[in-house]
Amino acid sequence: MKNFTFSSALAIFLLIGPCVISRSNFSDKNANTLEYIYETPIVNDGILAAFFKKYSSLKKYQNEVVALYKDKAYQSIWYESNEINELGYLLYHKLNMIGDEGVEISLPYKTKIDEIFDESPEENISETDTELLLSSMYIIYAKSVYEGLDAKTVNNLEWFLPKKKIAYAALLDSLIVNPKLLNKNNQVLFSQYYKLHEVLKKYRAIEKNNTWTPITTDSPYKELKPFDTSSTVAQIRQRLAVIGDLTNDSKSNVYDEELMAGVLKYKKRYGLTLNYKITKDHIDQLNEPISDRIKTLMLNMERCRWIPPSLEKGHEYVMVNIPSFMLYYVRDGNFEIESNVFIGTPLTKTVIFSGQIDRIVFSPYWYVPTSIIQNELKLKIAADKNYLTENNLEWNNGRVRQKPGPKNSLGLVKFMFPNPNDIYLHDSPAKSLFTFEKRIFSHGCINVMKAKELAISMLKEYKDWPVEKINNAMSGEKETTCKLTTKVPIYIGYFTAWVDREGQINFFPDVYDRDTHLNSVLFPEDKSFKTELMK
Repeated sequence: MKNFTFSSALAIFLLIGPCVISRSNFSDKNANTLEYIYETPIVNDGILAAFFKKYSSLKKYQNEVVALYKDKAYQSIWYESNEINELGYLLYHKLNMIGDEGVEISLPYKTKIDEIFDESPEENISETDTELLLSSMYIIYAKSVYEGLDAKTVNNLEWFLPKKKIAYAALLDSLIVNPKLLNKNNQVLFSQYYKLHEVLKKYRAIEKNNTWTPITTDSPYKELKPFDTSSTVAQIRQRLAVIGDLTNDSKSNVYDEELMAGVLKYKKRYGLTLNYKITKDHIDQLNEPISDRIKTLMLNMERCRWIPPSLEKGHEYVMVNIPSFMLYYVRDGNFEIESNVFIGTPLTKTVIFSGQIDRIVFSPYWYVPTSIIQNELKLKIAADKNYLTENNLEWNNGRVRQKPGPKNSLGLVKFMFPNPNDIYLHDSPAKSLFTFEKRIFSHGCINVMKAKELAISMLKEYKDWPVEKINNAMSGEKETTCKLTTKVPIYIGYFTAWVDREGQINFFPDVYDRDTHLNSVLFPEDKSFKTELMK
């Protein structure tokens, strides 16, 4: 690799002045020959300022790069014995493969970076420029792959979960010690990121191999059921084999038992009703372009960049994924409760945020929100003077509330976590709504099918709340509150692609069009995403 030229060394000397000589750097040979080894920083503030003036397209990263060198006492980061170190080479490789990380960026001065690693370069890049170009590329890589969009942009996308912060210098220290952390670092990235990363590779290979072929049908389409025979059946079989829901493609036109199993597996991954019917809607879903599936994976990898990895390492927590209409209660890494939920409509969206569950209220009153009173209740009271009584409602200090009981809109238990959105988890008397595929029925709160099981599981370490006491408290006769001695974190997120614990990729509906909005921010030039669905 290239060595410092005399002119480069002279320039650095003139900029930083005489070097400090360290006694520890004398050897017997040094002493006898009066040769000194200089501890010369490769950069200083003046050199940094000159670099960013020369490479103006990198100026936006100047503060972060300067901070790196202040942390390193202005010593070289990328050189060892006048050679680029292992981390430098690995960083260059990762930059060349950055598309594999689900990002699309144009690297400034890419040709100069390539010259640095070219054995026969057309242009010799100085060691100082090499050093600072690599540091700039490190910041670009860390921002793009580890950090993602800035906090303000994320908030503008109505994502109010705590956003991870990256300490670039500390991260760099860990990479210097172990450069292979550039390949996988669970201390920096949420584990789901790497799972989606593997699926992205698979789907790009499918796209490259042109095996995602359109499925054609007869017109008018006739719903397919077991043991039907059709050329469409063979096409569905081929698709399910390509994406892994079938282990092989027999090419049969008969909707046989093998295909039935594959259809169930596919429907489970998409959150669809588990039956053997193949409707026109299912064909339309199968015919969504693979480019949309790839982009969906990339968008959800971006969301993973915002999540602190420590979130999934907590002792216990509740997690709700809005697009999958599912709740999970996790304790010590075990998924103790998995429950269907229904969420807010597109007009009354369930908010993406986090909180701390601090109490469970059994047989609760429901205090009707002012918005519901103004928009719905007043009209019903005007039309029927007995409406309040018939629905177990009453006035209380100027507010309308529903008394405890099995028909109470909150059901027989609610889980409270103070928040400005007035959102909480609760039971529901409308049990049939949990069987729908697309469960968007509430005014924003999260209705939980297994609310009682959740309460029992959360309180199993509370000796003064045995199951019998919980059953009595849920009788619907009297409101009873249990204050939690240890608050339980709850995270309400939005992922339309998710790899489950069995390693299967699941895709869910973009119920609030948040994928479309995020795509327009990340990839403003992409006008094709989901256009097939709009035809």
